[in-house]
Amino acid sequence: MSTTTRIPLPADLPAPWEQPEDEQSFWTTDRMHFPQSLTQLDTVLTDLIYDTGLNHGFTTYDVPLQAASRRFWTHSYMSIAPRMLPDAELEAMGQRSEAKLQAAMGRLLQQWETIWLPEIKQVIDDWERFDLPAASLSDLLAHLEVTLRHFQRVWRLHFEIVTPAQLSVSLFDEFYRELFGSEHALAAYELVQGFDNLIVRAGTELWKLSRQARASVDVRSILEERAAADVVDALAASEAGRAFLVALRAYLDVYGQRGGTWGLSHASWIEDPTPVIKNLKDYIAQPDTADPDLTLAGLAAEREQLLCGARERLQSYPAPVREQFEFLLKAAQEGNVLSEDHNYWIDFRASYQVRRVFMEFGRRFADAGVIERADDIFHLTLDEIRATAAHVPAATPDRRALVNERKAEIARFASMTLPPAIGTQPPGPPPVNPMTQTMGKFFGTPPQPSGDPHVLNGSAGSPGIVRGPARVVRSLADAGRVRAGDIL
Repeated sequence: MSTTTRIPLPADLPAPWEQPEDEQSFWTTDRMHFPQSLTQLDTVLTDLIYDTGLNHGFTTYDVPLQAASRRFWTHSYMSIAPRMLPDAELEAMGQRSEAKLQAAMGRLLQQWETIWLPEIKQVIDDWERFDLPAASLSDLLAHLEVTLRHFQRVWRLHFEIVTPAQLSVSLFDEFYRELFGSEHALAAYELVQGFDNLIVRAGTELWKLSRQARASVDVRSILEERAAADVVDALAASEAGRAFLVALRAYLDVYGQRGGTWGLSHASWIEDPTPVIKNLKDYIAQPDTADPDLTLAGLAAEREQLLCGARERLQSYPAPVREQFEFLLKAAQEGNVLSEDHNYWIDFRASYQVRRVFMEFGRRFADAGVIERADDIFHLTLDEIRATAAHVPAATPDRRALVNERKAEIARFASMTLPPAIGTQPPGPPPVNPMTQTMGKFFGTPPQPSGDPHVLNGSAGSPGIVRGPARVVRSLADAGRVRAGDIL
C-alpha cells in the first residue's frame, strides 16, 4: 500500500503553515515565474494565476487537476495535484476533458481572433480610458474594485487560451516521437518554428530602432559611450537625440508595458527603459547581417523543408494517421504563436495597467506621508490600502514602520537557501496523461538523482556533449559570474 511522506523542514526556517491543512499538500517553488521574493501585492497576481486562473482552465476543460498557491518565506510556492475523486468519476472526467480539449485545439486561432482577444482588448481599453491622476479618491477606490474584477477575468481567459495551446504543442511532440522515434530532442519543435508573434516582434522592432541609431553619428556615439542609465538625459541634450527619443518612446508605448520579470512590484520599461537601452547598446554593435527578420525567415524556410520531408515519410501511413498529424501540426503551430501573443496582452499589458492603479495609490499615500515612496505601496495588502485610503490625505495610519518590517523580512529570506519542495509527498508517481506530461514539460521535472557523489545530473538546455567548469548561479543577479565555456 502506498503511503505519503512528510518532507522535513530545514532547521533554520520557521514552519510556514498559516493554514494547518497546507502541510498535507505538496508544494514546489515556482522559480520560473517568480525567482525573487514576493511583495504583499505580488501575491494578488500569484493567487489569480493559480487559485483562480489555472483552476478555471482546469474546470473549463474538465481537467482532473487542482491548483493552489501560497507565499511561504516571502517566496512563491505552488501545488498542482490530481482531484480526489473515485476512479470511475476520474475516468469519465478524463474522457470529457479529452473531447473538450480536442475541440478547442481545432479552433484555437478562430477563438483567439473572434472571442478571446476582443474581450482582452476591451478590458485594456477600459483601463486606459480611466484618468487616474484626475480621479477623486472615492472614484479611485471604486476603480480598484473594477480593476480587480477585470484582472480576475483576463487571468481566467489566460488559462482558457493556454491550456489547449500548450497541450497542442506537447501532443504534437508526443505524436511525432511515436511516428518517427526520438531523432533528436527538438525534432517536432522545428516544425512549429519560424512564425512571427508579438514577443518576437518586440525584438525585431528594437533591432530596427538600432539601425536608426546607427545612422546618426550623435545617437550612436551616445549609446556606445554612455552608461545605459545616462543615455536618456544625454539624448535629450541634442536635436538628433531628441528625435531618437521620440522613436524610442513610441516603441515603449507599444512594447514597453512590461518589466524584465513577473510581478506587479517591478517597474515597467516605460518607467525605467534601462533594460531596453542595454539591448540597443548591444544591437548597434552588430552588423546588418544579424537582422532578426532574416533569422526568422531562415527558421521558416528550414521548417517548410523539414515539413516536406515529414510528409513524404508519412505517405505510406494510413489516412487517419496523416490526418491526425496535420490536425496536431496546425494546432501546435497556432498554439505556439498564442503562447507568446497571450503573454503580450495579459501577462504584460494587463498587468501593467494594474500596476498603474496601485502606483496612483502609492503616489497619493507618499504625498500624505503614510509611506516613504510610491512603490512602497506593494508592501501593503489590499485591505490595508482600502483602510489607509479612508484617511488620506491625513497622514494616518502611518504605514512606514510596517513597510520597513516587510522589506526586512524579504531581505532576511533572500539571503537563505529555501527548500524546492515542502509539505507531504504524494504516494507513488504522478498519473501519466497528456495534461500532466504537458505540465511537466512546461514547469520542468527534476533530473534523476545520481548514484555517484561526484556526478551532478541536470536538465540539458541543448543537445550535444561539452566539457567545461560547472558554474552554479541561483538567480539573474549572479549571471555576471558566468564566463564563456562555463556549464551553467
